[in-house]
Amino acid sequence: MDNRTEVRDFLTSRRARLAPDQVGLPAPGGTRRVAGLRRGEVALLAGVSVEYYTRLERGSLRGVSESVLESLSRALHLDEAERGHLFDLARAANATASTVRSRRPASAGRIRPSVQRVLDAVTAPAWVRSGRSDILAMNLLGRALYSPVLDSPIRPANTARFLFLDPRSASFYLDWQQTADEVVGILRAEAGRNPHDRGLTSLIGELSTRSEEFRVRWAQHDVRLHRTGRKRLHHPVVGDLDLSYEAMELKADAGLSLIVYTAEPASPTHDALSLLASWAATADNQASTAAEPDRS
Repeated sequence: MDNRTEVRDFLTSRRARLAPDQVGLPAPGGTRRVAGLRRGEVALLAGVSVEYYTRLERGSLRGVSESVLESLSRALHLDEAERGHLFDLARAANATASTVRSRRPASAGRIRPSVQRVLDAVTAPAWVRSGRSDILAMNLLGRALYSPVLDSPIRPANTARFLFLDPRSASFYLDWQQTADEVVGILRAEAGRNPHDRGLTSLIGELSTRSEEFRVRWAQHDVRLHRTGRKRLHHPVVGDLDLSYEAMELKADAGLSLIVYTAEPASPTHDALSLLASWAATADNQASTAAEPDRS
């Protein structure tokens, strides 16, 4: 991905969403020819010259100090995810070949055996996800919960591809629009962290070509953090589920996160997960029995 273009479009989109009265500037009279703040207004708020800010917005973050990035974050009212994204774009602009190699994500499709043991020890649905939304490993209940996503023959399974390219996602994700916004924001943040990830570039190209819903969201340059939240799903076996999730980075495996879903005790979703666990165990036992060689 072209860093200068990413920087330009991100800063322009953040400037366009702010009105003068939102940042403490007097509302000007007459008609404004630009959406949101003018470049000069952002420069004033950030404490830099108009010429310098113009150079930044044209995509040049090479050599920019952290103090300027902090001032720019405050001027544009960036949230935590957006501030991190701006710093990631700056790091990419100043990256050397060795830096790019050191920031490459963990190898797709492989996790350490100890991580799988952790997954198997968790009684709730749990799985390991890469920054580009690949599902790399799951426990038994996680596989049962995400069985519609895993139906695709493409491996590793990818939640973004399922969301935007599989019609079944509209019934699986009860809050489809919100989930779509979140997934695109997560991919946009990952693109800032790892702009040279060929797998990510290929995925974004595929989704942009085949999905108008993705293409529109991608052009908005919104970024999201994926740490905790709520997920409402409709499972084909046990029905509607209202789940909470926690996402934990695997510090020893760059770019990988462990996701765990839980339900409120004694809630309908808690009962449904218990039913799903029984269904999954029965199906797993039947599959194991079928796989055993005939010794008669």
